Amino acid sequence: MEKAKISIIQLFAMMFIFDLGTALVISYGIDAKKDAWLAILLGMFEGIVFFFIYYFLFRQYSNLPLTGYTRKIFGKYLGWIIGLLYIIYFLYTITHNIRSFGELLVSSTMPKTPLLVINILLVLAICYVLYLGIEVLARTSEVFIVILILFGLLGNLLVFFSGNIELNNLQPIFEHGWKPILKTALLETSPFPFGQMVVFTMLLPYLNRPELVKKVWLSALISSGLALCWTASLNIAVLGIEEMERSTFPLLSTIGKVNLFDFIQRLDVIVVFTLLITVFFKTSIFFYCALIGIVDLFKLKNHQQIILPIGCILIFGSMIASNFSEHKEKDEYLDNYISVYFYIIIPLLMLLVTLIRNRFKRKDRLEIK
Repeated sequence: MEKAKISIIQLFAMMFIFDLGTALVISYGIDAKKDAWLAILLGMFEGIVFFFIYYFLFRQYSNLPLTGYTRKIFGKYLGWIIGLLYIIYFLYTITHNIRSFGELLVSSTMPKTPLLVINILLVLAICYVLYLGIEVLARTSEVFIVILILFGLLGNLLVFFSGNIELNNLQPIFEHGWKPILKTALLETSPFPFGQMVVFTMLLPYLNRPELVKKVWLSALISSGLALCWTASLNIAVLGIEEMERSTFPLLSTIGKVNLFDFIQRLDVIVVFTLLITVFFKTSIFFYCALIGIVDLFKLKNHQQIILPIGCILIFGSMIASNFSEHKEKDEYLDNYISVYFYIIIPLLMLLVTLIRNRFKRKDRLEIK
């Protein structure tokens, strides 16, 4: 592992930006219709449950990344395979984020620019930052979280003063009952993005004050969850549920309706810059964790030597889907049927095995005494 340290503020900034990611601009939680905001809140609470599983494992193996303690828990060979599966999962998720960002940029501001060119430029920028190390990425996040918050405040104020908010669009609550809300929370809003935070188990050994992991993680998770809940509510209040369901990027449509004094309008750039920041950091975090996982499993000297080859694979992977609809279908399949193994089932198994081992160790100590 790289010899580096990150502060609690830097970890909070990275986690907060990570959680917003692409969820900020897509139709997040829309399967729950007008109750999307409630499905997001439930997903956030499920994310808190996931955290306590990861936190327990971190307390047991505080000096090891996830790929390290999978081998400690499941054994050398099975643990190695599970660690490799996590790396593949991280890399696949990266291709989704790259493609989503490229599609938004092409559809909103750069329609004549080839998607491949946008994806290459994004990956090259990420490769450069990661070559410099995790400390550079962490320090950069401290600056960009401030910019992100300012963009959010500005965008919300402009939407508010534009007079496009219709609170009636949010009513009635529980229009279709609890079933679609619970289903959406379970299959959509909890794994993405809160379940994806399992990736930070690769970064926790770098923290300079590991005793504050609980406060930092929960603070970032709750604040980002509330931000996503607010954004979903705002989109529904401005667009209405029918238009939001039709829109690929509803936040872009929401900010596009701002028109103050026939002068302040065409503010799509706020959304584009916001997505650029969130996707850049989310992709960088997944990428770096995949790199150090590869270094750990294959006993390489450092992560710098594999950045460009892996970057080329990511560019190719982001272009596999022939169109955005096919890309969304693959992502929904991943979130609904594959991701659950990585953010809850495997961690739960690790938790159970660790608890059983600890119990036998206590018995052995008592017998020796």
